[in-house]
Amino acid sequence: MVEAFAVASGKGGTGKTTATLALGMALAEEHDVTIVDADTGMANLLFHAGLEDVETTLHDLLMAERDVPVEKAVYDRHGLSVVPCGTSLADFESAEPERLREVVAILAENTDVLLLDSPAALGSKSAVLPIVLADRVLPVLAPTIPALSDGLKVQEYASSYGTGTGGVLFNKVREESRMDTVVDRTERYFDGPVLGTVPECSAPHQARAAGKPLLSYAPSSPAAVAFTEAASELTIESGDSAAVAERFKSAVVPDRP
Repeated sequence: MVEAFAVASGKGGTGKTTATLALGMALAEEHDVTIVDADTGMANLLFHAGLEDVETTLHDLLMAERDVPVEKAVYDRHGLSVVPCGTSLADFESAEPERLREVVAILAENTDVLLLDSPAALGSKSAVLPIVLADRVLPVLAPTIPALSDGLKVQEYASSYGTGTGGVLFNKVREESRMDTVVDRTERYFDGPVLGTVPECSAPHQARAAGKPLLSYAPSSPAAVAFTEAASELTIESGDSAAVAERFKSAVVPDRP
């Protein structure tokens, strides 16, 4: 079985990478989980996961001339398989985004859940491809009415390529009492449920500074508990690994959104 999720936002600063790693670690209690930093232009998963010193990253897999096997960029950390991306501008410019199809297809053969940490914006081929490849998107949004429009754009684009919505996660919530209207409109306009509301607290910032995932650094913090509860609300739908891998390989690569 395997299902691929694109963790997206439509706008930066929502804590998407923190959410990807936290959801992945929580889901790993019951599933084999692989996380891929598919934000090839603004990668930072490697810093959150303590992998900033690794030699091989997704960038190497996306350059044909380097001829690196996929397993060389997969690292077992925190109960997960993690594929970080590098931060070199030169490597980003040399990478071939369409090669992500083959990388994800190979990873799909040996995991239950694929989480693709996707770029915030939708302005390039490399940005939209993770959403096209995924079975469902998981929008991570700021807890405001205006932020819903960003998430709806992600959902609309995903839907145009047959990608569903697994659920919406609100992060950095400061006033839970004001979330009723936001949640009500989310349930009205989005295809998936509200998975949870994650409160603003200092633990994610401290974990990032320490180079550790939130669920390892402060598992009892309000944010970590909320992410864990959100993961429990996400239903994983089984897919035949071989069939899913073939779908990835043959996916249409859009030139632009």
